[in-house]
Amino acid sequence: MGDLFDGYGAEARGLTEAAFDEMVGRDGSARAPYVGVASSLAQMGPDDVSARATRLARAFMDQGVTFDLDGEERPFPLDVVPRIFTSREWTRVSDGVAQRVRALEMFLADVYGAARIVSDGLVPHDVVTSSPGFVRAAYGFSPPNGVRIHVAGIDVIRDEDGEFRVLEDNVRSPSGVSYVLANRAAMARVLPELFWGQPIQMVTDYPAHLISALRRAAPTSVQDPTVVVLTPGVHNSAFYEHALLARLMGVHLVEGRDLVCHGTDVYLRTTEGEVAVHVIYRRIDDEYLDPLQFRPESLVGCPGVLNAARAGRVTIANGVGNGVADDKLVYTYVPAMIRYYLGEDPILHNVETMHLQDSKVRADALRRRDELVFKRVDGSGGKGLVIGPAATAAELDELAKEVDDDPRHWIAQRVVALSTSPTWVGNSMVRRHVDLRPFAVNDGENVWVLPGGLTRVALQEGGLVVNSSQGGGSKDTWVVGGGPSAPALPPRQAAPLSASLPMDSGPRGESENGVQQQQQQQQHRP
Repeated sequence: MGDLFDGYGAEARGLTEAAFDEMVGRDGSARAPYVGVASSLAQMGPDDVSARATRLARAFMDQGVTFDLDGEERPFPLDVVPRIFTSREWTRVSDGVAQRVRALEMFLADVYGAARIVSDGLVPHDVVTSSPGFVRAAYGFSPPNGVRIHVAGIDVIRDEDGEFRVLEDNVRSPSGVSYVLANRAAMARVLPELFWGQPIQMVTDYPAHLISALRRAAPTSVQDPTVVVLTPGVHNSAFYEHALLARLMGVHLVEGRDLVCHGTDVYLRTTEGEVAVHVIYRRIDDEYLDPLQFRPESLVGCPGVLNAARAGRVTIANGVGNGVADDKLVYTYVPAMIRYYLGEDPILHNVETMHLQDSKVRADALRRRDELVFKRVDGSGGKGLVIGPAATAAELDELAKEVDDDPRHWIAQRVVALSTSPTWVGNSMVRRHVDLRPFAVNDGENVWVLPGGLTRVALQEGGLVVNSSQGGGSKDTWVVGGGPSAPALPPRQAAPLSASLPMDSGPRGESENGVQQQQQQQQHRP
């Protein structure tokens, strides 16, 4: 594979050594999809690769491809080595993700309606009603085309045997797709050599699939629906994504103060008067969406919007109350949901998970707490996560107390050695753990899965937490063969990176502290 990869993996130990490597087989040879990329990188040499990595980071910062971490804008690090799937591998992932989305869609319709799965004894009643994401105000509500999960981000990993497994489901407001689009544009500009001769499936048609699904979700009486993207505001850590998607879909990016409800109709305030709104792609959590229904102190939502949705005058995407399907305890029942609703065996299996409400199971898990991973059922962005082998004795003792006090809101899982991928850190190629977030768009008839998704990488040696808020980075994710692909040879005069990325719109005038704090609290970081 060339001098650049000499010694690759030699430093690996523990979980990293036991992990499945995406690029290198057990015999030390490069897997077929990576041969061309490894050769191209090796020909560049360390100094050139480091220079390209610096250009990627600078381009992201200059164009606002950042996230907010403790009040500081930082680029989401993009690695120079892509992650590559064959079409066969991707078919299994995409089929498994689509199957899971269909089952979760049926589950949400069921639990906010007849609740057959509860009465038939497959999911306990108290598991549903005690979930932090269960919203009683959504009971009995049926969206116009039956879709509640318009966009899903299903986190998938490879275990030690190379088998794909689902780590968690994200069907509230999954974030990160903007990085998929930005990563591809940046890589094509800064490292065009890697693309030569590669039949890589395109990712640029995601906005077209999304706007089509949103328009099809509009109230049935509307012929030409108006769609808007509702953001908490410029201080939100994912505002870049909100702005990008609105621009690429050709729709308005709005804040709660831009909308007004008259009776059960929602309107957008514009300089030319009020315009009726039919679909709201909201990037605001349920509790802040409508101060008349949820938190009355919310300054980023729109009063009355939930009543408008219940009256069938506007569609809220994703649906209110979807958080019950994100609950990590409910996650353990998804394989049963697939069999119950679809009559199929799961294509992708879960990671082995322990319910901690049972006193015997909880006692066993806490006795082995230095061997397991503990997660809060409503945690996101790497928060509410304790990795036993990496925790101190004091942290584990505090964890045991919290779990004993509130077992419903915790689960435990075995520590999975996430697969590894070559990653450029410092001035060398090293093994780092990765996961994958495929994005699915549901238009009511088909569940389309974006080919590639977002690969996140833990940049710390031996680290298993890949979230951006915990110092993780990302990789361009390729699906090679089996579908429409980009040109094998990128144009020599590539368009400037800024042509593919949104300009930073800057702050919108004055912002009270309460508004800013609510904006920052809204989005789950990728």
